[in-house]
Amino acid sequence: MTTDRHGHRMTDTGAEALEHYEHALDDLLFFRPDVARHAQAALAAAPGSVMGQVLAAYLGVLGTEEKDAAAARKAFGRFRTGFDEAAATRRERMHLAAATAWLDGDLHGAGRVLDDLNIAYPRDALALFAGHQRDFLTGDAARLRDRIGGALGAWNRDDRHHGPLLGMYAFGLEETGHYERAEEAGLAALAQHPHDVWSIHGVAHTYEMRGRFADGIRFLDDRSREWSAGTFLTVHTWWHYALYALERGDTARVLEIYDAAIHHESSAPVAMELLDAAALLWRLHLVGDDQSARWARLADAWESRQDGAHYAFNDVHAVMAYVGSGRLAQAERLVRDRQSWVAEAAPGVTNHAMTADIGLPVCRALIAFGRQEYARAADLLLPLRHRLHTFGGSHAQRDAVQRTLVESALRAGRTELARTLLSERIQLRPVCPYNWSAQARLEEQLGRADRAADARERAAAQAAGRG
Repeated sequence: MTTDRHGHRMTDTGAEALEHYEHALDDLLFFRPDVARHAQAALAAAPGSVMGQVLAAYLGVLGTEEKDAAAARKAFGRFRTGFDEAAATRRERMHLAAATAWLDGDLHGAGRVLDDLNIAYPRDALALFAGHQRDFLTGDAARLRDRIGGALGAWNRDDRHHGPLLGMYAFGLEETGHYERAEEAGLAALAQHPHDVWSIHGVAHTYEMRGRFADGIRFLDDRSREWSAGTFLTVHTWWHYALYALERGDTARVLEIYDAAIHHESSAPVAMELLDAAALLWRLHLVGDDQSARWARLADAWESRQDGAHYAFNDVHAVMAYVGSGRLAQAERLVRDRQSWVAEAAPGVTNHAMTADIGLPVCRALIAFGRQEYARAADLLLPLRHRLHTFGGSHAQRDAVQRTLVESALRAGRTELARTLLSERIQLRPVCPYNWSAQARLEEQLGRADRAADARERAAAQAAGRG
C-alpha cells in the first residue's frame, strides 16, 4: 500500500496520485491556488483514493462558499455510497467522518472527530490544517492554539511542514493574547519558509493587536514579494496593511489599497475577500467617511452572489455593504430570509446557532445603526459583546462590530456605557488611536474640554508613532 511522506497508509492511491496529493497538500499549507489543480489531478489518477476524496471535500468547505460546499457534498456522497469503509485505515475512516460532518454543516462534530484524529495521528498535516481552519471559522481560539501546540512535539524541525504548523501555532497564540510568543513563533516559521503567508498573517495580527502599526507596515513592506500577489491570502494581507494605515490616519493610503488590491472591477466575488472590503469600508463609515460609490459597487458584488444561509459571518458583512450603500430594504430582506431559515433548519447545523444567536442580532443592529436608531443598535449589540467569537473570525475582524457598539453608545448619548466600553478597550489596547479619538468625543459629551484635548493629543501622537 502507498504511504505518504509521514508514513500514513493511503488506500487505493498509486504513485502518480500520491505525487499530486503531496503537491496539493504543500499548496494548501502555503495557501497557493494550485491546490485545486493538484487535488483534481490526484483524483483523476486514482478516483478511489480515500485521502484524495477527503482533500477534495475539505477544499469544498474551507472557503465558506455555499455553492462549493454543495458541489463537494454531492461528489463526496457519490464516493461514499460506493465505498466499503472496511477497506480504509482507521485514520482514513476518521477523516471520512470529519469531512461528512463538515459537509453536513456540523462544524462542531467535525471538530470533535478532528480532535481525536490529531491525538492519534499528530503528524497528519491535512488533519491539523483542516482542524485549524475549522477552529478559526468557529472562533474557537483555545483550540486554534492547542490543536497545533499539542501536535508540534511530534514533529522534527527539519520537516518541510514544521514551519507552516509553527505559523498556525503563531496565529493561535495571537488569538489567545500571547502576542510576544506569537510573534516569536511566526518569525521562526518564516525563518524556515519566507514565503509562508499564513505565518506572515499571524505576525501581522500581533502588530495590529499591540498598536505597532509602523512596525507592521515595515514588516509587510520587507516581505511584499512573498504575500502581495498570487496567494489565497493576498487580499486579506492587504486588508491588514490598510488597517495599519487607517490607525495612522492615512485615509488616502487606505483607499489606494482598497481600490488597487481589496476591491475593484476585476475582483472575483469571493466571500472571504468581499468581507474584508466590507469590514474596511465599515470602519470608515463609523467615523463619518462617506464612500458611497465604493459601497455601491461592493453591495452589487454581494447581491450578485445570491447567497443562502451558509455562514453567518458572511451575512453580517453583506449587511454592512447593504447598509453602507443605503440599501436598507435589501438588508432587511436578507434578515427575513435568515429568520425563515432558522425556523426551519436542523439545530445540528452549526450555522443555525451562529445565525440565531449572533448573526441575526448583529445584522439587525447594523440596520438600526443605518437608520440612526443608535440606542436600539446598542441594545442589540451589548448582550453579544463577549460572545461574538462564537460566529467565527479573528479579534481584528470582529472589532468592526465592537466599534459599532462604541459608536452606537456615543451617538445615543449613553455616556455611562460608552465610558465602560472605552475603559475596557483602552486597558486592553492602550495604543490605539481610534480608542483615544472615541474617548475624546466622550469627554466632550461630558463637558470636560481639558480631558477631551488630552485624549485627542494622545490619539494624534499614537497615529504619528509617538505613543
